[in-house]
Amino acid sequence: MVRVTRARDQASDLVKSLTDLGADCLEFPTIQVGPPDSWSALDAALDCLSSYNWVVFTSVNGVKFFFERLFDRGLDVRALGHIRTAAIGPVTAQHLRRFGLKSDIIPESYRAESVVDAFKAESIKGNKILLPRAKEARPVLPVELSKMGAVVDEVTVYRTRQVHGHADALIQLLEDRQVDLVTFTSSSTVSNFMALLPSGRAGDLLKGVTLASIGPITTATAAELGLEINITAQTYTIPGLCEAITEFYGSLS
Repeated sequence: MVRVTRARDQASDLVKSLTDLGADCLEFPTIQVGPPDSWSALDAALDCLSSYNWVVFTSVNGVKFFFERLFDRGLDVRALGHIRTAAIGPVTAQHLRRFGLKSDIIPESYRAESVVDAFKAESIKGNKILLPRAKEARPVLPVELSKMGAVVDEVTVYRTRQVHGHADALIQLLEDRQVDLVTFTSSSTVSNFMALLPSGRAGDLLKGVTLASIGPITTATAAELGLEINITAQTYTIPGLCEAITEFYGSLS
């Protein structure tokens, strides 16, 4: 049985892909994605969109919540007509295209460091950059872009919250050795998964369970929490994770 920890409303692609590969999947979300506690920071940025040179989107959720609020404020994509955009990864860029915007920068790999590298080819000193993203996001991007001379406004457009509801059922499944594989699609899914387990029991409960991660940042978070990841995707997407899982089990046969 495969345990999927992704937010429920975003788990369908992963569940479908793994099911198509023959896995018996159980959705067990550890996070829930929702709006921020306050829209004030984003609203202030939307009120002065004309002052920005760039908007950098780091995730599909960033695109989704940014545009929902933009439309709620009575604006449309024309308000971004003068702004250049960057997107981490092709899936984020694809979602941006749905709003009629083509990304000016799509880094080769799907992490903040690659966005920084891509911006080195641009002259951004004195540019004003809007960074709409998760409350819990890593600080690499705003710090490094600021070092390059840009003025970065980091605003929270969504946040992830821990899902508590089914901890007892999860623990029972692990105790009964009913779980073969657990997938982690972000650092927050790892940390919230660990928070559901009784203190000091993770090693025992996960004995014999294969752990799969969507990429090196998530794997590093797992290591910090004492978990050893068996599978790390080389392409940091859901298809990449599925491919890595398939290759791992294929190597065992």
